Amino acid sequence: MALTLSLVSLLAACSSVSETTRNAMSSITPYKVEVVQGNFVSREQVQALQPGMSRQQVREILGTPLVTSVFHADRWDYVFTIQRQGVEAQNRKLNVFFEGERFVRAEGDEMPSESEFVATLGKPTGKLKVPNLQASEEQLAKFPAAKPKAADAVARDTAQPQRSYPPLEAN
Repeated sequence: MALTLSLVSLLAACSSVSETTRNAMSSITPYKVEVVQGNFVSREQVQALQPGMSRQQVREILGTPLVTSVFHADRWDYVFTIQRQGVEAQNRKLNVFFEGERFVRAEGDEMPSESEFVATLGKPTGKLKVPNLQASEEQLAKFPAAKPKAADAVARDTAQPQRSYPPLEAN
């Protein structure tokens, strides 16, 4: 009997949640972390590549490749992925090919310019308030003047006598 009563009271408690509470709970979405993986390679960087460049020169322009394979030593793969909440994920791939130690060609997705990429990141929502970083004379007068650090070091060195320590091991 007690089991039946407790079961009925639990069921009654579940049904007492109102429709507005359910709607409010369904509109709450968890925060999703922005995930950035790989190297962003811009159109300007790809255009800076010239056939015959060394691997080191290519690395200086594009950065360290995300994928290098023992089985494909003549190819470096640059992959870039960014996932942000409320924005479609961006994926870009670039393959760089070498013959020996010299750059031959690059193949992959059409890379955006740096300004185009920045424009796709979007603007922050809400109004940002930029604080005033300039202190007035009145605000500065509230704080005591700082002593010069070099003078403090000289005064400290002259105030303490030199110490002489005995040797660590007895002779």
